[in-house]
Amino acid sequence: MSLLSLLDPWEPSFSLVAIFVVAAVLFARGSSRIRISFARRAAFWIGLALFYIALHTRLDYYAEHQFFIHRLQHLVLHHLAPLILMASYPGSALRAGLPLRWRIKLRRWQHGRPARVIAAVVFNPAFISIAFVVSVVFWLIPSVQFVAMLDWRIYRFMNWSVAISGLLYWWMLLDHRPFPPSRTRPGLRVLSPVITMTPQILVGAIITFSSRDLYPIFTLCGRAFTSVPVTLDQSLGGLIMWVPAGVLEAIGAMMALRHLMRLSTLPQRVPVKRATKITSRTAI
Repeated sequence: MSLLSLLDPWEPSFSLVAIFVVAAVLFARGSSRIRISFARRAAFWIGLALFYIALHTRLDYYAEHQFFIHRLQHLVLHHLAPLILMASYPGSALRAGLPLRWRIKLRRWQHGRPARVIAAVVFNPAFISIAFVVSVVFWLIPSVQFVAMLDWRIYRFMNWSVAISGLLYWWMLLDHRPFPPSRTRPGLRVLSPVITMTPQILVGAIITFSSRDLYPIFTLCGRAFTSVPVTLDQSLGGLIMWVPAGVLEAIGAMMALRHLMRLSTLPQRVPVKRATKITSRTAI
């Protein structure tokens, strides 16, 4: 088997390809209209490529038949790819890539009541942090993992839930704006990885040091690498969740700390109402 054959889709998905094509076209159009640094461009394309490799190549076959590859896939979907992609701050470029009429409609929709209600829930920092942890820990419950690996619809939902929660979390963590308009205070963005990585490390440690096979579904489906013992396969999967994931969250915390230090040097913003009162008193 050649290396290029590994890029062949294991289970072709037209909808998935369409999403990648739309994102790529919008970013390419937007980056040609507004100024985007080379580093941001590189981060976007690398992050998008990692998402594609994890979701739409033969890696997906190995993820279905080997536990440590499965954990490696989710590490990419949950941590590495969204961290790199969100480090490119793609929102402005994607928005600029839309036709002008669509941008106007999008802005109007964002100011509508339904959009504000949805944003208040989906972009709530507590909701994002809880979803980020649950999307990993929940699917590692042995009985849940057993069902997810047998039903392709649940399997795809699992992967998409991991990817979307990762995108939301790293968008929140890497937000470089002050509070407000950011929904999260800069200090909380620095503290958040410490909170979210703790349960993931604990679950990873439990899996690593477990002496029994927690996920026999991989044996039932047929393991891709029969030379790798079950206990070693499980320990490697636990370590991937434990160590590399913790390192990536520590990197995210340092990036958030850099933004906090930058924001601390900026002049304090005076609330609009308070500024109006001060002006009125001065006039009197």
